[in-house]
Amino acid sequence: MASKTSAVADEPIEVLIALHDKFDLMDFAGPLEVLTTALHDAKDPSSKAFDVTIAAGEPKVLSEQGVIIGSQCSWKEAHERLNDFDVLIVIGGNSAAILEKKAEPLNLITAYAELQKNDPSRERTLLSVCTGSLFLAKAGILSGLSATTHPDFITTLEILCSRVVIEGKGDHTDVIEDARYVVNNLRFELGDEDENPYVRRKSDAGRRPSNARKGSMSFKGASRRESIARRAAMRLGGLRVITAGGVSSGVDAALYLVSILVDEESANEVARFMQWTWTKGVVVDGLDV
Repeated sequence: MASKTSAVADEPIEVLIALHDKFDLMDFAGPLEVLTTALHDAKDPSSKAFDVTIAAGEPKVLSEQGVIIGSQCSWKEAHERLNDFDVLIVIGGNSAAILEKKAEPLNLITAYAELQKNDPSRERTLLSVCTGSLFLAKAGILSGLSATTHPDFITTLEILCSRVVIEGKGDHTDVIEDARYVVNNLRFELGDEDENPYVRRKSDAGRRPSNARKGSMSFKGASRRESIARRAAMRLGGLRVITAGGVSSGVDAALYLVSILVDEESANEVARFMQWTWTKGVVVDGLDV
């Protein structure tokens, strides 16, 4: 697949979900339900907004709850096709064993971040659910960012992030408790050159018919273009990093993802269909939708 800067509004957004052995089923099923339900056009069932691919070490993966899920590509194939994907989702479960063995998806996470740093013209998103954020911390992805995780693992996340600082491999991470999700590298519409590139101005709210951010795949017809130089200057080359809290919070984070990559109307329709009350999270230096 040729490299692309963004998807056309009616094209599926390519998502890769990384499944490791003894993953948590709800971490996986929640975001999957949201993304496979989302449509570009609520009146057109064929306008699927996301195309999801599942990667794992084996053709069948056993969850912590004893449910077996079939994968569609191996870790090797996932690495080879990594540039095809607009979103990488990393989920929790069995985190201690993965960290101890330094197993996948740790290398996949690092490779995905490197893609963005090497090619900031492309918009990419990395989303972790529950203890999946521990993998991001281990890989040094959360350096200088804000993040959250399952409430029972807040201390573990703080320790992992502190080690990165102690080893001189990165900056402090602001660990946020009691957040459904935390978003870094919000998309925005650029104003004057002296404006803070990380903040979407309150005066911009409501200027567009949807809440699609400048640089998001659904946004078209902008009077100004997002500066690639500005994006390159952001941490991780502008890689959008979202960490969700415990288990069910992955649903809220996935709804946020729909709202920025498709539009808020689509996210609200998914929440209605799922009979889910969407609890908003924290967007660092910006406004939530």
